[in-house]
Amino acid sequence: MSNQPRHIAIIMDGNGRWAEAQGKSRTYGHERGAETVRAITTYCAQHKEIDRLTLYAFSTENWKRPKIEVEFLMKLLEKYLKNERATYLKNNIRFEPIGDLSIFSKSLRAVIDDVQKATQGCNGLVQCLALNYGGCDEIVRAANTLCQRGELISFDTLNAQLDCSHDVDLLIRTGGDQRLSNFLLWQSAYAELFFTKTLWPEFTADELEAIIKKFKTVERRFGGLN
Repeated sequence: MSNQPRHIAIIMDGNGRWAEAQGKSRTYGHERGAETVRAITTYCAQHKEIDRLTLYAFSTENWKRPKIEVEFLMKLLEKYLKNERATYLKNNIRFEPIGDLSIFSKSLRAVIDDVQKATQGCNGLVQCLALNYGGCDEIVRAANTLCQRGELISFDTLNAQLDCSHDVDLLIRTGGDQRLSNFLLWQSAYAELFFTKTLWPEFTADELEAIIKKFKTVERRFGGLN
């Protein structure tokens, strides 16, 4: 029986480099990257084997970028969510954010909450956006919550307290780098990792489909022997 890509996670890298190669601004690359998000999400929504798509949209480390770029990304995120609400509903996609949202502006948090509530009745693909997210931060926040409650920290209690309690089957990184960059560290313990040199704005559903086909042929042992 072939592997099922129930939970796909993607590190969307290369927007800035793609734009610079075109002689454009980095912000233009982020705009094109948002179009790729729509295309990939729509493809996954139509793929019966995929239950969850988690995308690394903004990390806890991305605040180190130039202020003007960060401000643009915040505006782009708000614009994207407003525009994609209809796409979510049309394709029966449930939107879920993960990460520490408390640092975002009141208006952005309101949009995130509005889209999440509007799509909570959708029972198809779950599109999860990692926003102000870091794997280390997620684990620390979960552990602190359990300590504050006086609960014993175990695998099950910590896993249940995480922003995302779903194991990743297939993790993809675009852009050529081969590292996790603090993304879903706990959930990716036994994920199959695929790296592509394709920059995110040029990543297509066809390439994703090819990766899924390769993933299905991998022997997954989870530390044991088959």
